[in-house]
Amino acid sequence: MSAEQAEIRRQQRLEELCAATLRALTGQRELHFRGHRLHRGAEALRIAAPHLRVDPATDDWDSLRGASDGLAVRLMHSDAALHDTLTPEGPVARFIFEQLEQYRCESLAALPGLRLNLQRRHAAWTEDFLRSRLTDSVSGLLLFTVAQSVRTRLTGDIVPEAVEDMMEGTRMGLATVIGTHLAGLRRTRHDQRAYAVHARAVAEHVASQVDLEQLAEAAPQARSETGEDEPPRFALWLDDPGVTDEARLAGNCQGPASRVAGEPGGYRAFTRAYDREQAASQGVRPAQLRAWREQLDERVAAQGIALPRLARQLRALLARPAVDGWDSAQEEGRIDGRRLAQLVASPTERRLFRQPREQPLADAAVSLLVDCSGSMKVHAEPLAVFCDVLLRALELAGVPAELLGFTTAAWNGGRAAREWMKAGSPAQPGRLNERLHLVFKPAQTAWRRARPDIAAMLRTEQFREGLDGEAVDWACARLESMAARRRILIVVSDGCPMDAATQRANVADYLDRHLRQVVATHEAASRIEVLALGVGLDLSPIYRHSRIIELDGAVRHRAFTDLLELLAARR
Repeated sequence: MSAEQAEIRRQQRLEELCAATLRALTGQRELHFRGHRLHRGAEALRIAAPHLRVDPATDDWDSLRGASDGLAVRLMHSDAALHDTLTPEGPVARFIFEQLEQYRCESLAALPGLRLNLQRRHAAWTEDFLRSRLTDSVSGLLLFTVAQSVRTRLTGDIVPEAVEDMMEGTRMGLATVIGTHLAGLRRTRHDQRAYAVHARAVAEHVASQVDLEQLAEAAPQARSETGEDEPPRFALWLDDPGVTDEARLAGNCQGPASRVAGEPGGYRAFTRAYDREQAASQGVRPAQLRAWREQLDERVAAQGIALPRLARQLRALLARPAVDGWDSAQEEGRIDGRRLAQLVASPTERRLFRQPREQPLADAAVSLLVDCSGSMKVHAEPLAVFCDVLLRALELAGVPAELLGFTTAAWNGGRAAREWMKAGSPAQPGRLNERLHLVFKPAQTAWRRARPDIAAMLRTEQFREGLDGEAVDWACARLESMAARRRILIVVSDGCPMDAATQRANVADYLDRHLRQVVATHEAASRIEVLALGVGLDLSPIYRHSRIIELDGAVRHRAFTDLLELLAARR
């Protein structure tokens, strides 16, 4: 595994721990991190207070824990709808008002450990602020002084003596103008609406004194003196509240926050006349399939994967206890009427009861949906090994499973794009390509009978472009027809949708938006568990439940361990 992928794993683990803390403190089960942003279900929650903005790649655990605790107290003690109605206009006033509301919530934290974590996080933010040299400007020092003064009044935390000396003059000047409101903040901190009156007055007065151009000039100076190439995190303070989380997604799935299709009607296809769903082995010579199957068998044998152990682990995660008969002659349980005569013959006999015998029943169905786009060609062989082993293990565990793939029948749109050009190339035509869905193994077909078709994954000439959103919809529709208590879709991909003809003729993020919309719809419906395995890529901006797997030419036990951890988290 590369250092970059290992770092992404570490960040995901830290975010999972922070999300667990948030759920425990707030009691809100839908809280989770996706794409480094906090979500409640499908809703992205804004992190407006600057000292709560942390980076898992650079900040330590204390900062991450303090930031998550800050989010928790904000969710517990602040009415978001009321806050939005009270927030002032203007970027600076809004920034200060958000910060003061966060300090109010932190002052209401009751647990000592919680208060300590919040104090440590704010101390780290204070050091970052000083290190950025933004306090060299009058406006920067004014913002810093307001933040430190208000938090000290509300929480009672002591400001370092050096900081006290630096902001003494600015604080004295503030006291003569807004001293009444500063005193009112602590007096009304238990009443959000009354508190907002004083907070808004403070925010609007300070905003009138802040010179944004002066702040902008201070930031480049700070970077040159500290030797940093990247702008400080404070450059992102004054965000536009209209910018959604979707506009900040990490990875290869970035794009403007526009509608899915750019016009009414949403996602559509210009023509479906050339769309196909077929067996993956269709059109392949039997001799070639046999050669690929022999090659795949050799690779599977060389991996040395403990198949029975993997099957037991999958059964434990996907099975539920079911009654399978009774155990008689027990000393407790339900009275067994057939043994009452024995009680007459032997009054001291105690083994007169029976208990239900429980056996694990794998009441689940799994669908593997594999991205067969051109970028996956390099992973074709290890991916085939991974899918083949997983399908065999699922069958041993008694879980019906199918293997599906998605690609296009042509490059650059094919016949669909040519029809569009013949029609005069109308604007916003929708999807322009020949969709091709592949069935490597149906759920009702045993692995032994599907062996040749599974080997067709090595047919890399069919790996072209990807329409992920339609493929997820298709796989979910097939899963819903299966009679199982749990239905699990596992998407294996190395990136986002890509179809050159569609991208050129529509808005730039047309396919990305559709994929996110489809995934969010199925996650919200909860009929199917949608999981994702990113091949060397973090897919968390799109899929709520995802892991990174490494397929660098050899399938190691770690890839299956990642999948087992993902299933265990969803159990």
